[in-house]
Amino acid sequence: MNPSRIIWQQYAPTLVLLGILVVLATSVFSGDAGDTRSMTIISTINGVFLVLIGLVAGFLGGIIGTGGCSVMLPAIHFWMGYPASIAIGTTLFAVVFTAISGGYGHLVRKNLDVPATLWLGGPGIIGVLLGSWLFTLLTSHVSLLGLILGLAFLWPAIRMSYEGLGKGARRKQEGNSIPEHKFGFSIFGFVIGMLTGIVGLGGGYALVPGLIYLFGAPVYITMGTSLATMIPLAVVGGAIKMAQGYVAIGAGLLLAIGTVVGAQVGAAMIKKFKSNTLKLVFGLYFLYVSAKFITGYFGIMIW
Repeated sequence: MNPSRIIWQQYAPTLVLLGILVVLATSVFSGDAGDTRSMTIISTINGVFLVLIGLVAGFLGGIIGTGGCSVMLPAIHFWMGYPASIAIGTTLFAVVFTAISGGYGHLVRKNLDVPATLWLGGPGIIGVLLGSWLFTLLTSHVSLLGLILGLAFLWPAIRMSYEGLGKGARRKQEGNSIPEHKFGFSIFGFVIGMLTGIVGLGGGYALVPGLIYLFGAPVYITMGTSLATMIPLAVVGGAIKMAQGYVAIGAGLLLAIGTVVGAQVGAAMIKKFKSNTLKLVFGLYFLYVSAKFITGYFGIMIW
C-alpha cells in the first residue's frame, strides 16, 4: 500500500475530530464575547494551559493505555481551581476524545483486540449506569472508596515496577490478541464500568493491569484495547455528568484538543519502547495514583 495512503488512514479521522473540537471550542468561547472580562490575557493563558495539560495527558494515555484522568483531574483542580465535582465531570468528558483518538491510533497499528473490546465495553456500559446511580447514594463515602482503590493499586504498581526493572519478569512472546475469556471479560468490564460511574475515572488504571495479569494479555495489545474499551464507558459516564451539571464544556473541549493530539503521538511511539520499559512507566504511574488516593483519604492532597 502507498505510504502516503497509510499515513492518511492513520491521521485523517483524527484531523477531522480535531477540527470539530476547534469549531466547538470557538463557538463556546465566542458566545461569551459580550463579556469583555472573559476576553483577557489571563483567560487566554488558562486556555493554552488547558490544551497543554490535555496534550500531556493524551500522550501518557496513548503510551500506557489510560484516558489521562489522573493527570487532568488534579491539574485543573489543584492548579486551576476547578471544584472537585466539576474537575471530575470535565475530565471524564475530555477522556471521550482521548479514548477515540488513541483507540483509533492503536486500531490502525493493530495494537487492539476488537472482540475483547466488545466483550469488555458492552457490560461496562451497564456498570457505568449502576455506578452512577450508586454514586448518588455513596457521595459521603467517596474518600473511603478512594482509600480502597489506592490500596488495591499498590499490588499492580509494585509488580509492574519490579518486572519493568527486569527483576523476575517472565519472558513471553508478544502476541496480536488476548486469550479469549468471554465470561471473564464481561464480569471485568462490568466492574470497571461500575468503578467509572462511582469514582469518575476512565477505567484505564484498572483495565491495563487487569488485562495483563488476569487474562495474560500482551502489553502492546493491552494499551490499545484499554483505550478502545474506555470509549463507551467515558461517553455514558461523561453524558451523565453533563446532565448533572458537572462539566465545564469550554474547558473540556480545550482539554480534548490537547488529548486528541497527544494520544496519537503516544500511540505512534508505543512500539519504540520495550515491553519492560512500559511496565516500569505504568508501575511508577500507579504508585503515584495509589499515593494520591491513600493520602487523600487522610486529608493530605498531593498533585
